[in-house]
Amino acid sequence: MSSSSSSIGGLPFAQERQAALEAVVGACQLVRRVQESLVSQETLEKRDRSPVTVADYAAQVLIVHHLTHHFPAYPFIAEESSGELRREGKEEMRARLLDHVRTVVPSIQDEAALLDVIDRGGSGVTKARKEEGEEAKSPSGLWWTLDPIGIFCVMREQYAIALALMQDNEPVLGVLGCPALPHDIADASSPVGCVLVAVKGQGCFMRSASKEAAEETKVSASSVTDSAQANFTESVEASHSSHDVSQRIAQKLGVTAAPVRMDSQCKYGIVARGDASIYLRLTSSSYVENIWDHAAGVVIVKEAGGEVTDLEGKPLDWSHGKKLSHNKGVVATNGKLHQAVLDAVQAALHENKL
Repeated sequence: MSSSSSSIGGLPFAQERQAALEAVVGACQLVRRVQESLVSQETLEKRDRSPVTVADYAAQVLIVHHLTHHFPAYPFIAEESSGELRREGKEEMRARLLDHVRTVVPSIQDEAALLDVIDRGGSGVTKARKEEGEEAKSPSGLWWTLDPIGIFCVMREQYAIALALMQDNEPVLGVLGCPALPHDIADASSPVGCVLVAVKGQGCFMRSASKEAAEETKVSASSVTDSAQANFTESVEASHSSHDVSQRIAQKLGVTAAPVRMDSQCKYGIVARGDASIYLRLTSSSYVENIWDHAAGVVIVKEAGGEVTDLEGKPLDWSHGKKLSHNKGVVATNGKLHQAVLDAVQAALHENKL
């Protein structure tokens, strides 16, 4: 494929959409199989102390391999690199990873090929040249960004495989695989495992995470206009977003419903489906967001009728490599409540001198 976008039947990015869905649905199935056989030795600890597993690497390998086969000119900015895996003492982990990957990508026959595919995930990163004081920059044209498994751990309930296609530093296609997320969180008998997909200008759709099920249903953000009737979704981990400040914002908005707490970009998914109306990412002043933690979720929420900005109401700026270095925090809503939420956020932050 060339570096220009493709279409089928007049719809922009139709081929990219199909290939991205194939990759993410396949990764969902692979991750579930790895999860079933996961043992403690297969968990690594990254410098930022978030869990990384064989499933994380395996998902990245499958998705990067599949998409570089179909779109070799599109670079990647993905979360994982092979640095930890290459270390002495990780021989057993590399062997286990290779065994899992071979079940879905038989052409990867040795560790060298495996590690090479993982590192293709950094092919789109343009590093700053320190001697000239340049900032990191994102690729031009079309490129992918990937979070292979956001907050994956056998002890966590929710995790997501988040893939986005960027065009000139704006997300135009998002696929969010949520293998453990029920289709309806209010229905205990609802099927578990869903994938949300959205292309700019084409709406947001949900389908099963099962390979056999291809039927898609259009989803929309909630129609709530009275903030007192809204509900929040927020991270389980207080370190990922300030629960205390969120509670103050909820009080200002008159929100009384208990927050829906879950990890990963599944939170964007439930805002897009209307299960929650507000998602706040309130991090410490020193923390800078990673682009792969938000790109897929942003296009999915917007195509469902919602809105996403930073805490000051500014659009997210994707043009600075791996980081959202020109933004602070994230506010995602159903759209109708966005300005009211921003006002409450600013008031609470001012009161807390944040």
